[in-house]
Amino acid sequence: LDIGCGTGIAARQFQAAGCTVLGVEPDARMAAFAQSRGLNVEVATFEAWQPAGRTFDTVVAAQSWHWVAPSTGATKAAQVLRPGGRLAIFGHAYEPPAEVAEPFAAAYRRAAPDSPFNNGPARRPLDLYRAAYAKVADTIDETGHFHDTEQWRFDWEQSYTRDQWLALLPTTGGLTQLHPDQLTGILDAVGDAIDSLGGRFTMNYTTLATTAVRDGTT
Repeated sequence: LDIGCGTGIAARQFQAAGCTVLGVEPDARMAAFAQSRGLNVEVATFEAWQPAGRTFDTVVAAQSWHWVAPSTGATKAAQVLRPGGRLAIFGHAYEPPAEVAEPFAAAYRRAAPDSPFNNGPARRPLDLYRAAYAKVADTIDETGHFHDTEQWRFDWEQSYTRDQWLALLPTTGGLTQLHPDQLTGILDAVGDAIDSLGGRFTMNYTTLATTAVRDGTT
């Protein structure tokens, strides 16, 4: 079960690995896109979704758990997991080089001075993400339905050309709600920064996960 499956980026990878996947997604447009790519998706928030007696070996949330009420979500995940099944909540923290991050932050402040996204540093400390996942682990433990709660971490890199990053950037964070004129200024500044690095750069990613095993034998 993929909670908040969106367009199915994670779900398709589980499917390719041989899993039978059901997605739950509150946005009908993203659900329709995932369905057009061959995924089985039901449109609902996880809190309102009706399992209709179905149970699962694994429940995952890929960069979507922050949209779920934490305690309610963990309890419902326990209800739909088979005993011994695993809950896995994961997401990516990324760290662009300062030569890209700082021009982006400055351009964003100019374009959207009132945005709450302006309150943080240009480069986001990994410790903030780790603290968030530790809090998720505490919430899971508090339900009393899980054991073997663990924190997993995977570090990796991805190289982007100027065009690749400028195509991806508008889909991230607070940029999705900006007016086209605001977005243009930001993309121009970031594009110039990447050009100064030779037209490409390497992004450092850290994938963090909180995972736990469902209690019980029946």
